[in-house]
Amino acid sequence: MKKRFVIYLPILFAIILVSGIYLGYKISPLSNYPQVFSLNLNKYNKLNDVVNYIVEEYVDTVDKKKLEKEGINGMLNMLDPHSQYITAEEFDAVNDPLIGNFEGIGIQFRIEKDSIVVIQTIAGGPSEKVGLQAGDRIVRVNDSLVAGIGIDNTGAMKQLKGKRGTKVNVNIYRRGLASLLDFEITRDVIPTFSVDFYYMPAEAIGYMKVSKFSATTYKEFKEAARDLLNQGMKNLILDLRGNTGGYLQAAIDISDEFLVKDKLVVYTKGQNQPKESFYATTKGSLENTNLIILIDDNTASASEIVAGAIQDNDRAIIIGRRSFGKGLVQRQLDLLDGSALRLTIARYYTPTGRCIQKPYKPGDGFDEYYSESYHRYTNGEMEVKDSMPVVDSLKYITPEGKIVYGGGGISPDIFVPINNSPDLIYYFSLINKGLIFRYAFEYTDSHRTELNEFKDFEDFNKHFQITSVLLSSFNEYAANHGVSNTPDEIRLSETMIKALLKAYIARNIFDNEGFYPIYLSIDEVFIKALKVFN
Repeated sequence: MKKRFVIYLPILFAIILVSGIYLGYKISPLSNYPQVFSLNLNKYNKLNDVVNYIVEEYVDTVDKKKLEKEGINGMLNMLDPHSQYITAEEFDAVNDPLIGNFEGIGIQFRIEKDSIVVIQTIAGGPSEKVGLQAGDRIVRVNDSLVAGIGIDNTGAMKQLKGKRGTKVNVNIYRRGLASLLDFEITRDVIPTFSVDFYYMPAEAIGYMKVSKFSATTYKEFKEAARDLLNQGMKNLILDLRGNTGGYLQAAIDISDEFLVKDKLVVYTKGQNQPKESFYATTKGSLENTNLIILIDDNTASASEIVAGAIQDNDRAIIIGRRSFGKGLVQRQLDLLDGSALRLTIARYYTPTGRCIQKPYKPGDGFDEYYSESYHRYTNGEMEVKDSMPVVDSLKYITPEGKIVYGGGGISPDIFVPINNSPDLIYYFSLINKGLIFRYAFEYTDSHRTELNEFKDFEDFNKHFQITSVLLSSFNEYAANHGVSNTPDEIRLSETMIKALLKAYIARNIFDNEGFYPIYLSIDEVFIKALKVFN
């Protein structure tokens, strides 16, 4: 009997120990705080308990939402640069560009001299229908003063955006009228476009600028391509500069238009995600179209998928400068309070097998990661092709024998350096201070009546010139805003200033249809693409 008691003694001690811990836990100062006592630590939600304990017991008032946001961002900082927490307040602003529409009054605006100034009304939108015009200044929104109070873009959008069918009253100042105008605008769904512009710059050559990859991008792309083909396009310049990405599927669909059936477009895989490969189908309408893709250091993510798929399949020439280098795929989890988490779940790989994700260090705030593009200017990469970093262990070969590299963006087949000519120091100073843009706006605003007499862009482009009088007026404006000049500096920069000034004035009247045809005339990467085709 004694021997049997000795055998069970350890079990008895264990029961007494657990019971003692549990009773001590219940009578401790923490006993008024709801606890979960479980021996299964894998299911224990420690973070939730810590947050609730801080909120309920901390010596001062705590903002729980802010605490949660900082905690989540702290965790994501230990992962990668592109996993992202989106608060409920930020959700619409972050997601609207990818959806392809938003709900509001339908204007393009900018804050100028502490006023919300209408740049353009969206064609067919609510504001155009009630009579708002370019150049109008919004003074009040629903009896709330918005002029002269230091409002910013975010504040203006909060006032003007709203659910479809809701009404907003605005008071408008219009140049030349003594009293304010009152408008009641019914908000509606306003489309946003990712194909910014397309046209035929030369015989048989088409140009298309795609700014993002949203839910509507592929449809827009197909319509633009069909129109260009009907105009006789046999060669296409696809401009992906500044395109920071978006939906993976949109990038796959557009790549498919250029590739023959069964060509690999991209594949993805992650620790918890099986390998998934995406291939071209039979639907490509541009399989026989010669192609050049333009890229730069702001070409990222989905736009790099397109460039990588096309380059690795030896389908086109890539011209410009090395792309950003984002090879991570995010999936969005919508949370119950209206917030969302975009978590990196996989890496994507181009057809040769390269991942073009550039290096990053978890836990350092990723400042070095995002400033890497700036370092390209300081280390000479933007001016000399040989300064681009390459890693021999990340070398890959395309089917036709071309060498490509992973580990840091898409390198162009034809490198075009950034123009840092000392002869253009005056022009660069004007650009850095935004003076050409600002003067163009003020000129348009004060000459809107005569500018509106041009029946279309072609009429404007043919008959409107930057005269010597206008150029002198601008140079005086620049000097008054801190950019001095000499006759030689003006002479050397004159061609560039005239072209950009005219392009900005045209944009204020005709939107992108007025801007791009003029601006591209001084765009060296675009000019190089034309020369390659010709």
